[in-house]
Amino acid sequence: MANEKKFFDRVKENQFYKKWFKSAFSYVTGAVLLSVLQIATLASTGNPWGVSGVFANWGAWIYEAFGGSVDKWYYFSSEGAQNVLNAGIMNHPGSWRNIGIIFGALLATLMASQFKIKKIKNKKQVIAAILGGLLMGYGARIAYGCNIGALYSGIASLSLSGWVFLVGIFSGAVVGSKLLVKFFM
Repeated sequence: MANEKKFFDRVKENQFYKKWFKSAFSYVTGAVLLSVLQIATLASTGNPWGVSGVFANWGAWIYEAFGGSVDKWYYFSSEGAQNVLNAGIMNHPGSWRNIGIIFGALLATLMASQFKIKKIKNKKQVIAAILGGLLMGYGARIAYGCNIGALYSGIASLSLSGWVFLVGIFSGAVVGSKLLVKFFM
């Protein structure tokens, strides 16, 4: 029995596991999968795929759980937004989709044996991460969507705003990368 391979050793050597869980997909495969998921989302919910708008709802639900009220806030003042908030997090398709993305990313990372907790190098790294996250979150809300909702869904629905967002996000990535290298590396 000593020379028999353990179960996980056999799994790691399995060609199916290596192809689907260990190796990276090609850009074409990723694009096709994103397109199919976008079509499925639009067909099943009647809305294009979005991620960041759901986080605004999550923030409102958390705020209300601590006794606050967002009824008078402009963003949540419409009847549709109030209906979403009154229905709750578990009755919201976008919430389920985001929860699936979070746990799916964790599962994919674990299955590919890529999960690592990295040591924080210095305070600059923490400041850059917090500042970058705040700027990305703020930008996603003023643009009425992140790269998923404003870019992919915008371009897929043949909206000019998707193409304008593409120019803005590309320009921001170039500037942000240069600032990151200059000040934080």
